[in-house]
Amino acid sequence: MNKKILIYDNTIREASQRAGISLTPSDRIAIAEMLDGMGVDFIEGGLAGGSPRDDVFYREMQSRLLKHAKLVSFGSTVRPGTPVNDDPMLQALLDTGTEYVAVFGKASSFHAKEILGITEEENLKIISDTVSYLTARGRKVFFDAEQFFDGYVESPEYAVKCIRAAHEAGAFTIVLCDTNGGTLPFRVAEIMDEVLEACPEIAGKLGIHAHNDSGTADYATVEAVRHGASVCQVTLNGWGERCGNANLFTVVPVLQLKLGYDCIPDTQPLYNYAHACCETANIKMFEFAPFVGRNAFSHKAGVHADAVSKSSRSYEHVSPEKVGNSRNVMVSEQSGKAAVTVKLRKLLPGIELDKGKAAVITEKVKSLELLGYTFEGADASLEMLVRELLGIRRNWFRMSSYKVIVFGESDEKGIYESKTNEIIKSREALMPTAGAMVDVAVDSEQEITAANGIGPVDALDKALRKALSRFYPEIAKMHLVDYKVRVLESRLATASVVRVVIESSDGHDTWCTVGVSGDIIKASFDALCDSYDYMLENLSAGGD
Repeated sequence: MNKKILIYDNTIREASQRAGISLTPSDRIAIAEMLDGMGVDFIEGGLAGGSPRDDVFYREMQSRLLKHAKLVSFGSTVRPGTPVNDDPMLQALLDTGTEYVAVFGKASSFHAKEILGITEEENLKIISDTVSYLTARGRKVFFDAEQFFDGYVESPEYAVKCIRAAHEAGAFTIVLCDTNGGTLPFRVAEIMDEVLEACPEIAGKLGIHAHNDSGTADYATVEAVRHGASVCQVTLNGWGERCGNANLFTVVPVLQLKLGYDCIPDTQPLYNYAHACCETANIKMFEFAPFVGRNAFSHKAGVHADAVSKSSRSYEHVSPEKVGNSRNVMVSEQSGKAAVTVKLRKLLPGIELDKGKAAVITEKVKSLELLGYTFEGADASLEMLVRELLGIRRNWFRMSSYKVIVFGESDEKGIYESKTNEIIKSREALMPTAGAMVDVAVDSEQEITAANGIGPVDALDKALRKALSRFYPEIAKMHLVDYKVRVLESRLATASVVRVVIESSDGHDTWCTVGVSGDIIKASFDALCDSYDYMLENLSAGGD
C-alpha cells in the first residue's frame, strides 16, 4: 500500500499510569530519545503542569533537538465554567513551548451530563472554545475524543457532533478513543466506516487510541487503520493504565511488514529498542511478546525445528531478522536429532555433527531432563554439556571443595535486619549473612579463598570470583542478573529436588545456566561454575 501512517507514542504519559512503573525525568528523556531514534512521528509527554516530573521533562526537552519526532504536550479541555483565558491547564500547555498539543475532551453524552455535570451543548462549547483558543495561538491540536466508542453506542449523533465541533474549531487530528478498552475490533471497523460516512470532511484526519482491557487493542488499532485512521497512538510494549494500550512493537510490524503501510523508516532495530526500554523502566521483558520477545521465533518441537531448518516460512509468518530478532531452536525431551543438529550449528559453528554424535547428545539431554534439568533457556549449560560430550570442553578450573557457613543469631544479624527495613540503594550496604570458602585449582596451581555475601549463593559467587580473578582478571566484567529456583518434587517437602537457573551478563551479552540437585547450594554452585566456564570459553574464542 505504501500509505503513510503517523505513529504517535503515548508511553511517557500512559506508562507512568501503569502499576509498577515510575519514570524519572531522565527516564522520560531516554524514552523520548529512543522513540526519536526509532523514527516515530509524535512523542507525547506527561500532563502539562501535572507534576514536577512533567515540568522538568518539558523544560529539559526545550533544549534538546529531536531529529525526527515532534514533541506533543498533553492536557485537557477547559474546565466547566472557566474562561479559556483563565484556565491554568491551557496556560501550562502553552508554557511547554511545543508546536503540537493534545487535549482530551468528552465525546459521550453520559460523561458530559453525569461526570462533568454539564449539558450536551455546554460540552460542545468547551470542545470548540478549547481547540479554537489553542489554534489561535499557533498550536496544532490533537483532539482526543475520550470515551468516543462507548459514547457512539449511546448516541451516534452526539458523538459525531463532538468530533465535528473539534474539526470546525481547527483541530489538526481527531483521535477516536476506546478509553475503556471494551470495543471489539469488528465494531471499531464498523464505527469508523459510519463516522466517515456521517462526517466525510474529517477523512484523513482521524486517529485511533485503543486500550487493551479486552485483550484486543492491537487488532482494534489495525482495523481502525484499515478503515480510515491515519494516526496510531501506541505505547512501548503496550504499557499503560490498567491492562495497557496498543503495543508499538506489535502494531507497527503488522502494519508495515504484513499490510504494507509506511510507519517507521526501518523495523530491524525494533527488537533492541523493545529490550532497551525495559531496562530504562526497570521492567522485565515479556519473553513471549510477538515479534520482539526472545521466544517469538523459538521452536521446541522436533518436527518444527527440522522444518524451519529447511524453510523458515514453514513455521514463521515473517523473518525474525526483519525486526532484529533471531531464530532459536530449543533442545528438550521433545527434540529429535535434527533439532539438536540445528541448535548446535548455532551454538558451535564450524563443528560438524554426524548422526551418531547427534544421537548421543539427544539421548543425554533426554536423560538429564528426566532428572529435572531443562535446557530450553539455558543455552550456556547446553553448550558446556555438548563440549564435554564431544571432548572439547576445556577445564578452566577444577573445584576440589567448597564450604558454606550461614551466620546465626548475632549482633551482625540484628544490624542486617534493621538495614533491610530501610531503603538501601547499594546492595553492598547490607550486612553479610553467609560466608563461603572455595578450594580451586587452575592447571597445577591451587587457590583457597573465602568471602562473605548476602546469602550463601552470593557468598559462593564472591569466593569463586575472588579465587579465579588471580588467573582470569576478565571475569570482573561478569555479574549475575537473575536467579530462579523451582522445586521439582514438592511432595517430598524439604527433601525435594530443586532446579536453579542463573542468568549472567558481561555488560554486553547475557547467558543462562542450570543446575539440579536435592541440595539447593549444590544446584546453585553447579550453575555458577557453568556460567564462569561459558564466559571463559567465549573469551578464549575471541568474544567481547
